[in-house]
Amino acid sequence: MPHQEPLTVVAKVDPTRLASLAHVMDAMRHDPAHNDVLPFGALPDCHFGRVLFLPESEDLQGRAIAPQLLMLSDCDGPVGPHLEALVDRAQGGIDRLFGNCEDFPKLNGQGASRAQRLDFLRKKSVHVKASYVHRPGRSVEQIRREAQLRDALETFVDAHGLTNLAPLEARKQLRAHVKSTPALSWALEPAPGVDLGYRIRNALDAATLPLGLIAFGPVVLPAALVLLILIRLQELRDPAPHIRPTPEHVRELAALEDFVAQSGYTAGGLLKPGWVRRATVATLLPVIGWGTRHLFSSDSLAGVTSIHFARWIPLDQGRRVVFVSNYDGSVESYNNDFIDLVSWGLNLIFSNGYQYPKTQWLVQGGATREQEFKDYLRRHQIPTPVWYSAYPQLTAPNVVRNAKLRAGLHGYMSESEARRWLKLL
Repeated sequence: MPHQEPLTVVAKVDPTRLASLAHVMDAMRHDPAHNDVLPFGALPDCHFGRVLFLPESEDLQGRAIAPQLLMLSDCDGPVGPHLEALVDRAQGGIDRLFGNCEDFPKLNGQGASRAQRLDFLRKKSVHVKASYVHRPGRSVEQIRREAQLRDALETFVDAHGLTNLAPLEARKQLRAHVKSTPALSWALEPAPGVDLGYRIRNALDAATLPLGLIAFGPVVLPAALVLLILIRLQELRDPAPHIRPTPEHVRELAALEDFVAQSGYTAGGLLKPGWVRRATVATLLPVIGWGTRHLFSSDSLAGVTSIHFARWIPLDQGRRVVFVSNYDGSVESYNNDFIDLVSWGLNLIFSNGYQYPKTQWLVQGGATREQEFKDYLRRHQIPTPVWYSAYPQLTAPNVVRNAKLRAGLHGYMSESEARRWLKLL
């Protein structure tokens, strides 16, 4: 079973081609799965995909930041084969989309070659040090098949009145039905885990942080303490005005949300000035990435169960950071989950953003200032017009329940265990 990886492509847009890019993205937004530019639905290993535009702006010193195009996907297996499949499916669509960007091969009336497209996208791919996967190893195919399994078992229960049977007898009949149905018999086998190579690399990676702290603790811990004191001194001076988002911005965002069980969230902003904040983000992102790989890899991000995938993307030589996630429900409930369960985690990175609500010692305050925090996020939220999900009607808890349902078809069960398992239906 493959593990999952994030593809992140960031390319500067040619300012003279903004109208052309807007036209292409408008053609994509109406059908992200099957459009003739970049059909995410034609990629069987793609969980989520999106294309968005960051307009030209300025940093806090007044220096220009060029307009940029972002193409992101969360895929099964290594990014390399996924990128090749994307180029093969999209073909000339890559030219139509990225031909509006600087450095894209000049076409001279002809399309770019496969090699040129791949070379361009590889050069523009950004490695992210912090990303989250709801459950590594759970592929698109597995999620879809286990949803179909649930539908089939519910139909069988309704047709045969199994609710009046003892739990073990009901389970026996469900197993017999699955076994006798060729399209379902695969479910009697346990879901495969991630491949051996990934498990070995992951185990070695898990050891890096504790071993590093043991080896360099006498240096790292005093440096971290000094950095924390410098952050606290800056917190006392940081401006944190409570600015509400404009009604126009809220309407633009709302028009792109709440169509299916999930939504795509994108937010970004400038870091506070000075090397202290840049050093803080540069230090914390790899630590957060280590945590998401080894502490929060079992269907929950520090207690938040509504996120399928997420990542943190530093841009523009560290001058700003973009956060991307695929989540369940409304943006209001999504923000509430974070505030209630992991406000300290939000503050670790977001508090380094310019005009973030007041914090103390990096983790206190901030997101707990509920309305200020929600207004800050809404102001910094970036419209995501092209967003794709491979299973748009399944929430993350749905995916987990379906996996448990499949797992319950094999192995021994007691009467009480079978009763709890049947409640999954």
